[in-house]
Amino acid sequence: MKTRLTCLLCSLLVSSASGDQKTKTLDFYWVDSEGGGSTLIVTPANESVLIDTGNPGGRDPGRIVAAAKAAGLSKIDHVMITHWHTDHFGGAAEVAQQIPFGTLYQRAIPDHDPDGRAQSTFPVQIKPFREIAARREPLAAGTTIPLKSVGAARLTLQCVGADRKFVPPTAAQRETRNPLTGTVPPKADDPSDNANSAVFVLEFGRFRFFDGGDLTWNVEEKLVTPHNLPGTVDVYQTNHHGLEVSNHPVLLQSLQPTVVVMNNGPKKGGQPGSFAAIKGTKSVQALFQLHRSYNVSGEENAPEALVANHGNLTGAEAAKCAANVIKLSVAPDGLSYTVSIPANGTSRTFKTKGS
Repeated sequence: MKTRLTCLLCSLLVSSASGDQKTKTLDFYWVDSEGGGSTLIVTPANESVLIDTGNPGGRDPGRIVAAAKAAGLSKIDHVMITHWHTDHFGGAAEVAQQIPFGTLYQRAIPDHDPDGRAQSTFPVQIKPFREIAARREPLAAGTTIPLKSVGAARLTLQCVGADRKFVPPTAAQRETRNPLTGTVPPKADDPSDNANSAVFVLEFGRFRFFDGGDLTWNVEEKLVTPHNLPGTVDVYQTNHHGLEVSNHPVLLQSLQPTVVVMNNGPKKGGQPGSFAAIKGTKSVQALFQLHRSYNVSGEENAPEALVANHGNLTGAEAAKCAANVIKLSVAPDGLSYTVSIPANGTSRTFKTKGS
């Protein structure tokens, strides 16, 4: 494990935290949680944000800690949990044992199984999370994470939705009805906690990023119709690891992302309907995947160079995965950004919308 994590540290190719903060990039790292959630963000002011913490059991926490240390972090300042499924909150206690948390932002922890199952291990699974030593703050639509801005590009991170509730439309949004409203039929209501996921929009100058946790079909549509509450974005992290009960085509076409990052596993996520929705969104110039999806044919996946991990490893074999990360760096002025897979040398640069 130590050798593997050392290789991961090398593959990140993270620059030193020293230097003028006003000339530093805003960096994202999609950590390979094999179809779990763990997105690490490091700001130009050296503040850190972790959205979701992968699974428990050593593998995912180890990969998150390796990424954090490679980024020069000795603490994770802000940790957000989108919803109460183990692949999103389960690794938190193990990560916190190795690198301290500043503030934990969370929706209310349910007393019983979040999906309403009578027989559930949730009370056991959540116990280590409850015991994490960190400041706790509630997470709801409208919550703004207090991040420092340095240089010309202003940095904000807001929760625009949680528990199926959303921020109100702006005055400008009220004036415009989304023309895609009602164009795609709804699916059966999702009673699971996925539908309650917290949704985040990060802005850095003109750059905008969307992370919707495991939000599902009907709630995704309500987020953008009749008013497009998040607005358009540059980068979209696929909801629900690229499962087709999520990634509503109306959501994608309303957000109009230039780049899509799919945090899937070899067999988890990356389903045909999601690939179709991405390919049907005209604004998309590139799809990056944490894993090659074995739920679709090879040609349905992103080009090989844009896929960080290729092996079909499951169960105990997954520990042998190279766990290559996807990295995104936004220029200090927020006018361009580069998405890369350091392990294979792939790097593509895009202009921010409106720049």
